[in-house]
Amino acid sequence: MNTKRKTLKMPVRYLMNAVLVALFFVLLSFMTQNVLSTYQNKVLMSVGINIILAVSLNVATGYLGQLPLGHAGFMAVGAYTCALFTKYSNLPSGVAFAVGLALGAVMAGIFGILIGIPALRLTGDYLAILTLGFGEIIRITLNNIDDVLGFKLFYGAKGLKNIPKYSNYWNVFLCVVITCFAIHAMMKSRHGRAILAVRDNEIAAESCGIQTTYYKVMAFAFSAAFAGLAGGLYACYLGVLDPSTFGFMKSIEILVMVVLGGMGSMLGSILSATVLTILPEATRSFDSYRMVVYSLVLILMMIFRPGGLLGSYDFSMSRIVEKAMNGELFHKKNKEGADHE
Repeated sequence: MNTKRKTLKMPVRYLMNAVLVALFFVLLSFMTQNVLSTYQNKVLMSVGINIILAVSLNVATGYLGQLPLGHAGFMAVGAYTCALFTKYSNLPSGVAFAVGLALGAVMAGIFGILIGIPALRLTGDYLAILTLGFGEIIRITLNNIDDVLGFKLFYGAKGLKNIPKYSNYWNVFLCVVITCFAIHAMMKSRHGRAILAVRDNEIAAESCGIQTTYYKVMAFAFSAAFAGLAGGLYACYLGVLDPSTFGFMKSIEILVMVVLGGMGSMLGSILSATVLTILPEATRSFDSYRMVVYSLVLILMMIFRPGGLLGSYDFSMSRIVEKAMNGELFHKKNKEGADHE
């Protein structure tokens, strides 16, 4: 074992990653204003929303080790909550949008707790079926609840229209950064280690004093809250909401992003959501070969994803610097470490 291994201190890692995010923001700002068209900017906003959805689902699927299929339902709760608040609120636009996003996230988190308490007593296929049922209940409720209430609120299949379009590139990017940082910080804390312990061996974790039910519900609610945040951004980006948007296939689409990116890999979820959002738009010009190209890209992502056929990767800026300092950038042992072993 190499006792002289060099490691970067945590504040240095966070500083390097913050600088990298700032540079990336400047680059994308320049591209959105000078290079990309209006249509391409809209696609870029969709990429950001899908990144939040994929990273948030990764908490429940990758880190917790469960298989929920109702993520679109939580997105719908956040979307309609934010849309109704921003549409009927008399607050200034910036304040209304920020409060609407917060309310959407909180409401989705509450639904996550209410669903998670009974659902997470199940595992595997049973959990998938229960959460799938929840997503469909949300969709059907949005379609029919106006008839029960006796007045127009959600407008059912006609769609909720005239939602203020407050979402733009800058606030979507900020929400992506906040989501990734919050999930990363949680998973590096003792709560995150407890969640990973529950995933690896629930019986052993419980025997060590970890409250497994508490941490499972907490992770599920955390995942649902950020899905609600993405839903709020989506509502104020599109300007109209249709319950059919949040059906079963939307949950499957988000799950595919997580699986192809690698279970438990935040970077993998980000890359997968980016590719799977841009690829269908980029291949519209040659419809005859569209599905062939799409299939080839999916196969390559399955091969190169973390834990795939070619192993794992780590492209974190701080980890790259650490590996370079230790001579391990290309997976070669440094001489001192090899001699010590």
